[in-house]
Amino acid sequence: MKLENCQYKTHDNNIINYYETDSNNPILLIIHAQSANSSSYSGVIKELSKKFHLIIIDCYGHGKSSHNKEKYNIISQGEDLIEFIQYKTDERISILGHSSGGLIACYIASKSDLCNNLILEDPPLFSSVGEKRFNYYNYNDLSTVCHNFINQDEEEDFVYYYFMNQYMWNFFPENSREKIRNKSGKSALKYRKKHPDKPLKIRFWPKKFLEAFNGMEQYDPYFGENFYNDTFNCNINYSKLLSEIKCKTLFMKANTKIADDGIIMGALTDENLQQVTALIKNIRVEYFNCGHGIHNEKKKEFVKSVIGTIE
Repeated sequence: MKLENCQYKTHDNNIINYYETDSNNPILLIIHAQSANSSSYSGVIKELSKKFHLIIIDCYGHGKSSHNKEKYNIISQGEDLIEFIQYKTDERISILGHSSGGLIACYIASKSDLCNNLILEDPPLFSSVGEKRFNYYNYNDLSTVCHNFINQDEEEDFVYYYFMNQYMWNFFPENSREKIRNKSGKSALKYRKKHPDKPLKIRFWPKKFLEAFNGMEQYDPYFGENFYNDTFNCNINYSKLLSEIKCKTLFMKANTKIADDGIIMGALTDENLQQVTALIKNIRVEYFNCGHGIHNEKKKEFVKSVIGTIE
């Protein structure tokens, strides 16, 4: 199985970077989550390629795609991907979107007839919009860190800055938090200076906790700023958007908990999901006992579910 790295130039000269397998299988377009990139799906590509002709893109502001702040919103990215799909094929395809990539996938499925199978991997529908976003984990974590990073001039390395200021430090015991943070921070800074173009690694930190840093070295924090100020959503009426999705849809739901301070520890609540299922007519839900990155935490179950959409 071989992945070819290609680039598509849009009508307005922006670059969509993507990786593609060579086969006659049905096309599956994969749209990654915020702060990651196409490499996020490396652990499931081999199995998925047995059934799909894979096209895995880098969203704007991520990976090797254009880092153009004007494109960091659901409409610009969605419309340019519609253009890209029409360039690639005359046939309808399957589209898989994770987290913010799921929001973009919804836009494509709603605004075009290019999608015959929509696979939504735990997108933050209704939870990341307007005032509701204030109780959304990403707003309190990545988005706020992006905003603060942009408005300071002491630290230039966003990956290190995010590591030192991530919301996850709140889960460490207060009496040892700063000691662990400072010690781990020294390790993170040392690694970043030695390997600025590689995903962050820190001794004794579990791989699961470092998954969020895969691709972050190629991430533009202004993308997160647009989630912070809500311009990513472009005042989209998500109820109307979802109600116009006609294709078969699979919603993959990861675990969600509500913290003592009211923060949604996950992508969306059960109430949010009920809104989604009431609006998309041809939808089924599969639940996964894991965190937000289902394709990394439950690889076999994830692949089985995705392949099941075409069988």
